[in-house]
Parts: sequence; C-alpha cells; structure tokens
Amino acid sequence: MTVSILIFLPVIAALVVLLFKNNWAKHAALTFSIVELIIAGILLSRFVPDATFQFVTDIPWIPKFGIYFNVGIDGISMIMVLLSTLLVPLIILTTYQHQYKNANVFYALILFMQAGMLVVFTALDGFLFYVGWEAALIPIYFICSLWGGQNRIRVTLKFFIYTFSGSLFMLVGIIFLYLQTPEKTYDIFHFYNLTLHPLQQSWVYWAFFLAFAIKMPLFPFHTWQPDTYTEAPTAGTMMLGGIMLKMGIYGVIRWMIPTLPLGYIQWFSTPLILAIIGIVYASIIAFTRKDGKRLVAYSSIAHVGLIAAGVFAWTYSGVQGAMIQMLSHGINIVGMFFIWDIISRRLNTRRIDELGGIAKVAPKFAIAFLIIVLGTVALPLTNGFIGEFMLLNGVFEANQWLGVVAGLTMILGAVYMFRMYKNVMQGETNALTVTFTDISGSETLVLGIICALIIAVGIYPQPILHISDAAVKELVHTVTLKFSQVKP
Repeated sequence: MTVSILIFLPVIAALVVLLFKNNWAKHAALTFSIVELIIAGILLSRFVPDATFQFVTDIPWIPKFGIYFNVGIDGISMIMVLLSTLLVPLIILTTYQHQYKNANVFYALILFMQAGMLVVFTALDGFLFYVGWEAALIPIYFICSLWGGQNRIRVTLKFFIYTFSGSLFMLVGIIFLYLQTPEKTYDIFHFYNLTLHPLQQSWVYWAFFLAFAIKMPLFPFHTWQPDTYTEAPTAGTMMLGGIMLKMGIYGVIRWMIPTLPLGYIQWFSTPLILAIIGIVYASIIAFTRKDGKRLVAYSSIAHVGLIAAGVFAWTYSGVQGAMIQMLSHGINIVGMFFIWDIISRRLNTRRIDELGGIAKVAPKFAIAFLIIVLGTVALPLTNGFIGEFMLLNGVFEANQWLGVVAGLTMILGAVYMFRMYKNVMQGETNALTVTFTDISGSETLVLGIICALIIAVGIYPQPILHISDAAVKELVHTVTLKFSQVKP
C-alpha cells in the first residue's frame, strides 16, 4: 500500500459525491471519509517509527522539467495524515444538522480539499508541494464564497488575495532552488543538500516565510483570519482552523528551515518575536470579543503563535511539541467551533452577552463544552497540556525572556476561555436560553469523540509522541549541524 491511495481516494470520492443529491451526498461523503481514515489506520499499523520515508510513490510526472509525483510518509508526515483523515469525517458529521443548497458540490469540495492537503503533507517534490498547496486553496475559496455569511464575497476575496500572493513568493523560491540543483530537480533531498550563499538563503527564506506566515496565520499577516473564520460556514471554518493552517507550520518544519538553515540563523529572532507578539496581541483582542465564534478565531491565532514560536526556536522539544500540539489544536478547535455552531443554530445568536444559564437546561452539552475548554487552556491530563509544555520548554531553551512572555498564552487563554464559559453556561437562564435543548444524535457522537480524544491524548500522549520522535530528532540534529557554517 502506498501514499498515492490516500491522495487519490478523496479525488475519486469527490467525483462520485457529485452524482448524489441532498442527504445522499452527505452520507456518501461521510462513508468515503471513514474509508480514508481506515486506510490511514492501516498505514499507521504498518508504519515503522524511524526517520525514514515509507510507503513511497515516485513516478515521472513531467520528467523533462525534473518534476516527479514523489510522495512518502515519515513520522512528521504521519501526524499530519492522521490529523487530516481523523478530522474530515468529524467535520462532515457536524454538518448533519444543516441543509446546504447544492450539497453534492459542498461535500465534493471538502473531499477535494482533503486531497490537496494530503499532497502537501506527503510531497517530496517541491513542485508537487506547490500544486497541493494551491489545490487546497481553490475548494475552500468556493466553500466560503458560496455558503458563507452576509459579507462572504469581500472577506473571501481578501483571504484569497492574501494566500495566493504569498504562494507566488513561495513559487519563485521553489523555482530558484530548482535552478540551483545540478540535476535540475525539485526533489526535497537535493534541496536539503544545496550549499547556497547566506544572502541567497536569506532572500529565499523570506519568500517561503511570507507564504507560510500568511497561511498559519502569524502576526502581522493574520488580518484575513478573523473575518474569514466568522463568515465561512462552520464546516469551512473547521477545515481552515483544524487542518489547513497547519500547512504553514508543516512547511516551515519540512521545507523552509531544513533547506535554508543559514537564512534561518541570520533571521532567527524576527519570526520568533512575531510569533510571541501574536500570542499576546490575539489574547488581548479575544478579551474584548462579544461574538463567540470570533473569540475562538482570535484564540486560535494565539495558540498557533505558540506552536510557531516552538518551531522557530528549533529545538527538539519545540518541534516535537509542535507536532502533538498541531493534532491537539485541530481536535480542540473543531470542537470549539462546533459548540458555537450548536448555540447559533438553536438560538440564532453568537453574542456572549445575550446568553447564560445553558448548563441548567443542557447538562450533556455543558459537560462537553467544559471538557473542550479545559483541553483548549491546556489543563494537565488534557490533550493541550503536553504540547504546550514542550513548546514553552523549547522557547525557553532559545530565549528565557521570550519563553516567559510566551507563557502568557496559557494564563490569558485560561482567563478569557473560562470567562466565556461562565457567561454562556452559568448563571440564570433568560427568555432566549430557556428554550435551549440538549445535544442528541450526531451532535452527541461528534462531541463524545472529541471529548474522548481530549482525555485519552492528555492521559497517555506517548503513542503520538512516539510516531514523530525519531523523524524530529533526525531532522533537528541534521539542520543544527548546518548552523555551524555561519557565525551566530
């Protein structure tokens, strides 16, 4: 079994789903996404957690220009594959209480987007990586612009311009690296072996950085995110926040720093400081938000800022923490957006100051909401704790003062998240919230799975850490050796 099965099944599934109408399209999409998860599980069962790439497919695509369909999975990629294949069926399940016009197109776009993201997470060819990067952007643009909120056209256009512009800089960088290889190839290992002048590395480093920083998003390239998350349909927001933003972090780990270590070391402090600023800035803004979905959007910027800081610190603890935290953040953010989708659908509002007392009329919903909040604020024995602990440790190793400031993400996050929960769930019910009904059916199933994952990963994270351990150690060690080529 090879990775190509994982990539092409969602494409085929998307085409098949187009043949169905209404609920049949929904059921077909869910079935295909579960099959995709099973295939990922089979690959995981056969995966050897060392530093090698496995299940490789390497066939000529446009050999005249050195372009190959070259994909494979190591421990770093496997975490991202699990993230993608686990969240997509959950996201489709969250839509079971919605009715979408042209539902077959909606679900086909979700599956096609999944295929594009899997290309990004498994590509070993720079050109193929770029193709997957853009292929994932196209369906989310249509998902947001066709099924989004009232301001969807303006917001989605801004999102598209931001991300597409950044991608063009990355494409220029990829082509430049291709031209520097003696074999004229886009192969990632040939990129790793290039010995470019530090000035060349700096320019290409920033070309990649713009694309990845916009996608995460990293301060100050984040301005598209809150509006897009708010206006997008909930499933689109989940795809963006749960999976797609991880493409930027993964790109830094897999492509940018290993290929351009001297560029990284020359600009070491800049992205790290931007990530820390983003943590504090987004947390402060989250305090002032009255719209629950928008508050969660800003909290995502803060948490992703910490993940980025851990990666840019480039220590084993920071990068390994980023791997498990990307998985945990994806689970938590999907749960949090689903919580607000349920509230919005039942009460037709997301304003926190209009709510209160929901726990009295919906105890199952209150318990699920609390568990997701606890995972989000990184309470020990929840999935968010081990990742944030390792990330902060990584930042401390790089710079103690920045580590102290980065730690604010846990303190500030706990304050605004618990305050949100208190205002929404506790106190007395009002004329609006007294009509709230408890979760049932697919809602209970989705929230039950998410809560189980939050607790299971929190109590015993070792199986997840073991998957990426060898690959992270090898990559961090190999790149660190290259730092000696330039004086700090």
